Amino acid sequence: MTEATNFLYPFLDAEERDQDSLLRDLAASARSKAAQSAELRRSTLAACTSDIATAAAEMARRFAAGGRLFCFGNGGSSTDATTLAGLFARPPLHAPLPAWSLTADQAILTALGNDVGFELVFARQLIARAGPHDIAVAMSTSGSSKDLMAAFREARARGLFTVGFAGYDGGEFASSGDVDVCFTVRSQSVHRIQEAQALLGYQLWDAVQEHMGVA
Repeated sequence: MTEATNFLYPFLDAEERDQDSLLRDLAASARSKAAQSAELRRSTLAACTSDIATAAAEMARRFAAGGRLFCFGNGGSSTDATTLAGLFARPPLHAPLPAWSLTADQAILTALGNDVGFELVFARQLIARAGPHDIAVAMSTSGSSKDLMAAFREARARGLFTVGFAGYDGGEFASSGDVDVCFTVRSQSVHRIQEAQALLGYQLWDAVQEHMGVA
């Protein structure tokens, strides 16, 4: 039976067992994926330039007023959200800004998942912690996860500025009135989407710093 992932590296299942040929195919595959990733990041950054400026200006205004940043996501996107929060809170240069990852505390996540349901694990944290000057950033590949949309609805009700990172066509993030700015990476590859989102996150941080007059 053909594995579902064989389309990624079809040459691994070929009858040809020549080691040199296999290594050449592996090297060519790596170069091709790197080129695809670079092109997608370039095109995505160009498409999102205006939205980055808009989001950064509002985020900087809120930080200056005492606002805080809350980041969250599921699976691999949860680690990306934690990385983004860390970039703001513990930057390689410039002053730190108040930022937290809502996926970082296992006790809170499991308690809320068990007691009120996984769909509310982020919304309930915003209820407990967020105020009207704060910022909510959700990272996703689909842009349609129910727990993220529930968090955005709660954030909107509380006056937070909301930013979504999504892939594919943007999903519900792109069409929801609860999302102020949506950065969409137009790709069908989860790997390429998350690579481009990492660059967008860095550019957003850099633009916020610039608006705050420290870059």
